[in-house]
Amino acid sequence: MHPQIRQAKPGKCPICLMDLVEAETSAAGDRQTATLTLSPAARSLAEVRTEPVRRRYVTRRLRLAGKVDFDETRLATITARFAGRLERLYVDSTGVRVREGDHLATVYSPALLTAQQELLDAVRAVAEVAGSPSDLIRRTSAATVVAAREKLRLWGLTAEQVARIEAEGKPADAMTIHAPIGGIVTAREAVEGAYVETGAVLFRIADLSRLWVLLEAYESDLVWLRHGQGVSFEAEAHPGEAFEGLIAFIAPVLDERTRTVRVRVNVPNPGGRLKPGMFVRAVVAAEMAAGNRVRSTFLAGKFLCPMHPEQVRDVAGACGECGMALVPAVELGYAEAEGSHFEMPLVIPATAPLLTGERAVVYIASPDEAGVFHGREVVLGPRAGDWYVVHGGLHEGERVVVNGSFRIDSALQILARPSMMAAEGSRPAWRAAGPPAIPEDEVRQQPLAVDAVFTSQLAPLFDGYLATHRGLSGDDPEAARAAAAGLPERLALVDMSLLAGPARGSWMSLSARIRGAAEGVAAASDLAGARLAFEALSAAMIRLGRLYGTGLRAPLRVVRCPMAFDNRGADWLQHEGEIANPYYGAGMLRCGEATSQVPAAGGGDGG
Repeated sequence: MHPQIRQAKPGKCPICLMDLVEAETSAAGDRQTATLTLSPAARSLAEVRTEPVRRRYVTRRLRLAGKVDFDETRLATITARFAGRLERLYVDSTGVRVREGDHLATVYSPALLTAQQELLDAVRAVAEVAGSPSDLIRRTSAATVVAAREKLRLWGLTAEQVARIEAEGKPADAMTIHAPIGGIVTAREAVEGAYVETGAVLFRIADLSRLWVLLEAYESDLVWLRHGQGVSFEAEAHPGEAFEGLIAFIAPVLDERTRTVRVRVNVPNPGGRLKPGMFVRAVVAAEMAAGNRVRSTFLAGKFLCPMHPEQVRDVAGACGECGMALVPAVELGYAEAEGSHFEMPLVIPATAPLLTGERAVVYIASPDEAGVFHGREVVLGPRAGDWYVVHGGLHEGERVVVNGSFRIDSALQILARPSMMAAEGSRPAWRAAGPPAIPEDEVRQQPLAVDAVFTSQLAPLFDGYLATHRGLSGDDPEAARAAAAGLPERLALVDMSLLAGPARGSWMSLSARIRGAAEGVAAASDLAGARLAFEALSAAMIRLGRLYGTGLRAPLRVVRCPMAFDNRGADWLQHEGEIANPYYGAGMLRCGEATSQVPAAGGGDGG
């Protein structure tokens, strides 16, 4: 009566109390497993094709977007090191290009005159005591000269300027300020004739010979990114021209608003063709080895600086720029032994697995019986182009079905036998013909009294749902999949220990449905599949909001499109404003009618 009830030993059904029967049937004589036998003609008709599970390096091309920015290590601020009057400005406007050592301004300063006089007096004193029999006096006089020179050096005077003062034997009325680095004057705060105090900003200079490119990477991209990795990118101003750089920094913190991580790339800019603020589109070609390590033929066995990825050595040592100790590339996530068979990941073609949203399953050709295919659940790693990395469930050499898997699974379902897509008599909610049925006890349940802290933790979850809605209503499947992919992580951040009794049970049921539907949206290969999964996600989120609130500042509207899915109709949540239909997008963007509201707050305080 209830085939979903299965036990390892005889007993009674807990629902209807009938005796359980053995799963083995007398007619077929084999167990109810996800196994199908096809004749040669049936295999040809179903176009079943298999390939062996193999080890090989796989490459993923990540596409990232970002902008050009200043290299913060190549910015200089010129300040007044002593009070004085600006007699003349040689650089009187922003945008002027200067070289290191170029004169910027001339300053008259009484304090500087006094310091110069102190140096001259100390030099004369040394000459006067040169014949003194007291070694202490001679050494004291020499030390006074050194201190006077150092004082002028700390005030920004060059060694040549100090030597000229000593040679002329009289203090200069004004001193020239020189550029400490070459570059572009990005700000001029000084005004000719003005009197400036110590520490006042005069100029800001940026060296544009090397720049940063700041990219945004999604969470799913991080497994492919490493310090020192090469990046190729194009700028809107130079279409068709490729620029190169190296990843110098991957932010340790995720931006919760955009669900992205900032990646910084060091880029040489000798011709000055790149300018800060330019928009760029970048590509990172990452080759993966076993253990989620990235393979680099150039960096294998090398040492590089954690601050300057351009500094690469064959042996350990110190960075030539900053002096930091070089780090072995293997500590930064690169593969150890170049060309080692055991460093190759186990992979299968991307067409082999069936993705249910909760599991990944494959069908394997029996090595002993022709035409026999067994279903098996596998653990997949990241996708790399036409391949999936396999973390568990398969062995090298096994032959997996790469074409015809869905036909095999469909045949099992038609025969009323267990299939891998509906294991144990269940199926993911997002693959159902409509939104998942709500249990009867949940239908009767009224808004729950929960702690306000718990409701506030639901706000990021609803924000992620609304971002998925925006992606679908805007016909942007990439944005929708990216937003949906982050929902399971947001679910995990909700503290279930704040709930008790019925509130806890309902949360466990709803969170499982939300997770499965969100993974269905993220795994969808096209807009149609994403929209079907989004219907189930919306049904669960609407129920969640009605039971616990949303934690947002304002309530959400429940909107219904009666024409969705062949006039079956479907609901979704959105803010106030114009209707934005996620099931049709631009085709019928305004189709829909608000039917009710979901409150921002929950049912109250308490357990």
